[in-house]
Amino acid sequence: MRANFIISEVLNGLRRNVTMTIAMILTTAITLGIFGGGLLVIQMADKSQKIFLDRVEMQFFLNDAVSDADPNCQSAPCSTLRTDLEKQPGVGSVTFIDRDKAFENAKQTFRDNPDIADNIREGTIPASLKVRMSDSNSFGTVLDEFKDRKDLGVDGVLDQRELVKRIFSVLDGTRNAAFAIALVLALAAILLIVNTVQIAAFTRRTEVSIMRLVGATRWYTQLPFLLEAVVASLVGAVLAIAGLFTAKVVFFDNALRDLYGVNILARIGASDVLFVAPWLIITGILLAGVTSYVTLRVYVRE
Repeated sequence: MRANFIISEVLNGLRRNVTMTIAMILTTAITLGIFGGGLLVIQMADKSQKIFLDRVEMQFFLNDAVSDADPNCQSAPCSTLRTDLEKQPGVGSVTFIDRDKAFENAKQTFRDNPDIADNIREGTIPASLKVRMSDSNSFGTVLDEFKDRKDLGVDGVLDQRELVKRIFSVLDGTRNAAFAIALVLALAAILLIVNTVQIAAFTRRTEVSIMRLVGATRWYTQLPFLLEAVVASLVGAVLAIAGLFTAKVVFFDNALRDLYGVNILARIGASDVLFVAPWLIITGILLAGVTSYVTLRVYVRE
């Protein structure tokens, strides 16, 4: 098999069907670009969730009897609960919040909502122990062990992981939407590749028949068509990667600058795009290669 002949056939094929080739490149680029965007959202969500979990806290509220009888947490069962929490692996600090401090915190929290702030009465909010974790992996273990310890005065618990889950459900929805759109566009790209391969094979049916008559194998005559689709998809993948770098600067860096500044969302860097890039190239090659091969086996029988 002569490589020069294959290369010339591929270039001639791309030139003959230039409009179809451009359409295939653009469709593939948009498909892979949106797919890559979904992968970047996954990376952002994973990194951001780690940031939140490293800062997340749990709060054990004490019942009224303990809050009234021991306002400074100096005796059992409050002091026992505090000591036991401090001994747990992964616990960074345990802070006691008395009723006066809890009242001040509640007023501060709802200062922009007078309807709620005006209804908060001093002495109605229970004292609590706020636990900050040094190891977020131990969060669930500590919470599960102490959340039902009514014998130590625990009346309720605030689990901030639920808030984190609700926040990142938005990112999950964005990721799922991106993948859904990419799937629809992938189907369009597949249909476009099928049509392009069929048209290319039809326009060169005479020369292919002659080559078969002089002994050329089926694989030898069909390889140029397959490579045409792969080359077009590779160009589309390169455009998609360039588009992701552009999106990083225009969208991620500019639109999310404020969220980056307060360390709410993890920053998407050039390394993240480079990590995604090989997957886009592989996906583009597989998309074009498999589709072209199946099309040639099913529709082209010369």
